[in-house]
Amino acid sequence: MRQSMTGFASQSGQGLGRSWTWELRGVNGKGLDLRLRMPDGIDGLEAGVRTRCGDRLKRGNLQISLKLATDESDGGLRLDEPQMRAVLAAMHRIEAEAMAEGLSLAPSTAAEIVGLRGVLTTEIPEADPAALCAALLKDFDAALDGFVQMRLSEGAALTRILEQQLDEITGLVDEAEAAVAERQPQQAARLQEQLARVMSNVDGVDEARIAQELALIAVKSDVTEELDRLRAHIAAARALLQAEGAVGRKFDFLMQEFNREANTLCSKSGDTRLTGAGLALKTVIDQMREQVQNVE
Repeated sequence: MRQSMTGFASQSGQGLGRSWTWELRGVNGKGLDLRLRMPDGIDGLEAGVRTRCGDRLKRGNLQISLKLATDESDGGLRLDEPQMRAVLAAMHRIEAEAMAEGLSLAPSTAAEIVGLRGVLTTEIPEADPAALCAALLKDFDAALDGFVQMRLSEGAALTRILEQQLDEITGLVDEAEAAVAERQPQQAARLQEQLARVMSNVDGVDEARIAQELALIAVKSDVTEELDRLRAHIAAARALLQAEGAVGRKFDFLMQEFNREANTLCSKSGDTRLTGAGLALKTVIDQMREQVQNVE
């Protein structure tokens, strides 16, 4: 199934005194470009993320961020005795200064002292780096699953759009062939007029050159090859939609070929109806090319 290159997923988790959130955001790109924003100091985490992405993704610009926080609820309380003594000394000095000024201060309670910054702290146990890395990668796998699923969903919608556009191109090629068949009598008459004009002035002219010029006139107005190649491109595009693996680059090249044939068709048309079909083809091909840019 086709994958789009756009997607988003997030996954949160907690454990080992930590809480975290993974976020993955993807847009289209020529290759697989990973941009990681993760805390330092967790051995094996970045390598694990890059390996997992490389195994499941082939193209796209992917931004991966990890927000890692300490969960203080898992820690124990610790009385910072040096800080407590410093606070008590400061309070004693303040009370002495107040008494010297004739001020009377209300006595402080233990709860008020403990509530002062730095007196009572939370001790967070150090997490085992290997266990933390394993827990983070487990949730990254879940986030990557969600990301790939969104790309598949987007890819299914993209496939339906491309199939509809290929149907439109097929109909326009049919229209162009009908226009070619309709113009044949007029084209034959025009060619006979040109031949009569040339033959009336053949004195002293090389017959081989005459034949060459007439053949050139016929080739310039014949669009059979362009229409045949367009049908071949349609078949190739439908095959790519069913193929396994990343086909975006092949599809992009094929769209260039579509556009080349449509341009040649317009330049050789010489007929209003055929020109209209050619211009409509160019419009649909351009719309299709925009969609193809997002195919993995």
